[in-house]
Amino acid sequence: MVKISCEFHVQLKENNNHVKKYILENLDCASCAAKIERNLANLEEVNFVNINFVNSSLTIDTNNLEKVKSKIKEIEPEVEIRENDNEIKVVSTSELSENKWAIIKAVSGILLLFVGLLFEEEIHNTPYQIVEYLIFVTAYLIVGWKVIALAVKNILRGQVFNEHFLMTIATLGAFAIDEMPEAVAVMLFYVVGELFQDIAVNRSRRSIKSLLEIKPDFANLKLNGDIKKVSPENVKVATLIIVKAGEKIPLDGFVVEGDSFVDTSALTGESVPRKVKLNDEVLAGMINQSGLITVKVSRPFGESSISKILEMVENATSKKAETEKFITTFAKYYTPVIVICAFLLAVVPPLLISGATYSDWIYRALVVLVISCPCALVISIPLGYFGGIGGASRRGVLVKGSNFLDALTQVKTVVFDKTGTLTKGEFKVASISPSNGFDEETILEYAAYAEYNSNHPIAKSIFESYNQEFNISRIGKVEEISGYGVKAYIDNKEIFVGNDKLLHKENIEHDICEVGGTVVHIVIDRKYAGYILISDSLKTDALEAITRLNKMKIDTVMLTGDNKYAAGIFASKLGIREYYAELLPEDKVEHIERMLKKDSKVAFVGDGINDAPVLTRSDVGIAMGALGSDAAIETADVVLMTDSPSKVVTAIDVATRTRKIVWQNIIFALGVKLAFIVLGVFGIATMWEAVFGDMGVALIAILNATRVLKGR
Repeated sequence: MVKISCEFHVQLKENNNHVKKYILENLDCASCAAKIERNLANLEEVNFVNINFVNSSLTIDTNNLEKVKSKIKEIEPEVEIRENDNEIKVVSTSELSENKWAIIKAVSGILLLFVGLLFEEEIHNTPYQIVEYLIFVTAYLIVGWKVIALAVKNILRGQVFNEHFLMTIATLGAFAIDEMPEAVAVMLFYVVGELFQDIAVNRSRRSIKSLLEIKPDFANLKLNGDIKKVSPENVKVATLIIVKAGEKIPLDGFVVEGDSFVDTSALTGESVPRKVKLNDEVLAGMINQSGLITVKVSRPFGESSISKILEMVENATSKKAETEKFITTFAKYYTPVIVICAFLLAVVPPLLISGATYSDWIYRALVVLVISCPCALVISIPLGYFGGIGGASRRGVLVKGSNFLDALTQVKTVVFDKTGTLTKGEFKVASISPSNGFDEETILEYAAYAEYNSNHPIAKSIFESYNQEFNISRIGKVEEISGYGVKAYIDNKEIFVGNDKLLHKENIEHDICEVGGTVVHIVIDRKYAGYILISDSLKTDALEAITRLNKMKIDTVMLTGDNKYAAGIFASKLGIREYYAELLPEDKVEHIERMLKKDSKVAFVGDGINDAPVLTRSDVGIAMGALGSDAAIETADVVLMTDSPSKVVTAIDVATRTRKIVWQNIIFALGVKLAFIVLGVFGIATMWEAVFGDMGVALIAILNATRVLKGR
C-alpha cells in the first residue's frame, strides 16, 4: 500500500475526516516513539501517521482505531492513547516530586554499591562471599529491574535490539565474568543518566510547550449590558467583547470603543508596543497593556490567527528534515550491527590470538555494547529541529516543518516582490498629467469610478485623492484585465485604467510611455486622457535586509508588475542588480522556474495573496506580513508575522543555527562513541567510563539542542 508522505499532511487533514490527533501518555522514550510510528505506518489500515515526541501527540489517518490501539499496546504496553482535548498543559510540578521514585532507587543503589565495595576485599573468596553476592544482586535488581523487565518484554514481542537489551546483556555479562561491582555501577549510572536525560527532555518539553501558552483562556463577553466570562471557542462573530488592561485579546476583531497600547511580541517577536484606536484590527494573543477596549469579533476562534499559529507550530514536526529521517533509519540498523560486532569481538580473538582469554574479550565486547546506545542521536536531533521551529516562532517567523528549516540553509537566491514587500504599499497620488484636452478633475473622477470595486492599494490611493461621494448608479459593467488594469463603463463611456501595456494591448495612441515612477494611464472612449503618478516608499529595514543577504553571499532579485522605470529606481536604492518589471503573475512563475534550473535553492518573498502561484512554485515560499491572512498561511512554507523584510534574514539565521547545532550533535555523538569503541576494543576503556561516555554524550547533546530555542 502506498503511504501518504508527511509533506501532504496539511491537505490531507483538511480533506479527510479520518485524520485525528491523540495524546500518547507515558511516552518517555524518543526511540520508542520512532518505533511506534514505524510499526503503525506498516499497517494496512493506516494511511498517514506522525508521532511528535516533544508534545507526546499522535496524528493519524486511519479507519480502524482499535487496531492502532492494539498495535501500540503490543509495541509499548505502558503507552496509553487518549483523545486530544486541545488544551496546552504546562506541568508545574517540581522535578523532585515527578521523579521521586527514580531518585529513591538511585540513592538506594548507590548506598548498597558503596557498602559492597567497602567489604568486597574482606569477604571475597571467604565463606561470607554469599553476602557480597546478596548486596550486589540486591543493588542491581533495585536499580535495574525495570530495564531488565522491559528487555524481556521486548524480546518476547520480537523486538530485540534496543537500549534496554544492550544494558541488560552488558550487565549480565559482567556478572558472568565476576565483575559484579561494575555490573551494578553500569546499571546504576545508566538509570541515573536516564533520570537526568528525562529531566533535560522534560525541561525542553516545558520550554517548547510554554511557547503555546499564548492561547487565551477566556473572553469577557458583553451581553445585554452585562459582562460574562466565557471560553473563546464559544464566542460568535460580530459579538462584542471587553478586554481589560493586562489581559490577552482572546479573538481577532476590530476596536469599536477605547484605545490602548498592545504587546504583539507573542505573535510577531517585536518588543515595541503598538498603539490601537477606533477601527484598528487586533488579533488573538496580543496583550492589552493600558486602556479598556471593546472589540467586535471578526473571526471565530478556530479561524483566528493564534489558532492557526498554534496548529502550525504543533504540526511542524510532521514534515521531517532528511537528517531526521536518516537518523531514524540509521538507529534501526545501527544497534543490530553493533550487537553482532560485539559478539564477534567476544568470540573470535580468543580463537585466533595466542594467550587471549574469553573473560578479557567478553569484557571488551561489553564495553562496546554499553557505549553504542543511539539515544543521544534519536532524542537530540528531533529536539533540535523542534527547538529551531519554536525559536523562530518566538522571533515572529512561522516555519511549517523542519524540512523547510533545512531548505532555508541551502537558499542561494532570494526573490522579492516589490509592492508591499520591499515598499510600504502606502500609495499616494503625487501628480496628475492630463492630455488631449482633458483636465485633472475629469481624469481623477473616471479613474476613481473605474477602480470603485478594487481593493488594490493603488486604487485606494485614487479613492482617497478623489475624496467625493460616489453615485454608483453611474457605474456599468466592470471587467478586470489581469496584469493590465480594468475596463469599465461609466456614464455609458468606455473607460480603461491601467499600465502602459494596456495601452499597447488596446492600440490606444499615446505619446508618453516612459514615466519615472508608478503610473496609472486613463483612456476615455478610446482617447488617451493622461496619467496619474503614484508615489510609494521603501520600508525602513528593506535596505538592511538586502545588505545583510548580500553579505551572506545570497543573490537578491526583484520581480514586479510595476513599470521598469519605477522598478529601476527602487532597485538602485536597495542595491539589487537583477530585477524584472511589468510582469504578469504567470511571468513571475516563468522567472522562478528559470532560476530553479540553475540547481540552487530559490526562496520567494511575497504578500501570500497575489503571489500564491510563485510562492507555491519556489523551493521556499515566504509570506510577508501575513498575520491574519488565510491565503498566506495556507500557501507559504514560511510565514513572517510582520511587514519587515529583515525577518527573512532572521529566518535564515535561525535555520542555519539549528542545522549547525544538529550537526554538532551528530558529529560529537558519533565521534565520542567511535573513540570509546576503539578504546574498548583495545582494552583501554572500562565499563564505568563507557557508561559515563554514553549518558554524558546524551545529556550534552540534549542540552545543546535546547540552545536553539533560547538563542538570540
